Amino acid sequence: MDDPGEEARWRAEFRAFVREHHPDRGGDPDEFVAGLARFAESRPGGPATAADAEDDPRYDRPVEFTPVHHPFPMRVAIALIRTVRKQRAARRTE
Repeated sequence: MDDPGEEARWRAEFRAFVREHHPDRGGDPDEFVAGLARFAESRPGGPATAADAEDDPRYDRPVEFTPVHHPFPMRVAIALIRTVRKQRAARRTE
């Protein structure tokens, strides 16, 4: 990935495709799967592989649940605080 703009354009096109063709939004499931395959092959820096997913630390994180008895805005605030703390901790370890 030499050009960061190329990655941004690919990502924008991918998101637009998903918004338009996702089966949950009334799109055709077969067309959606075929489109995902096309986007995976055209990804800047080469197609993603299963090995990439194995090395991705996001897949190793435990899932955290917030108790349901909190009102929704409080759960959002808690999730935001946790995300900011994790990002700060990750920056310190780099």
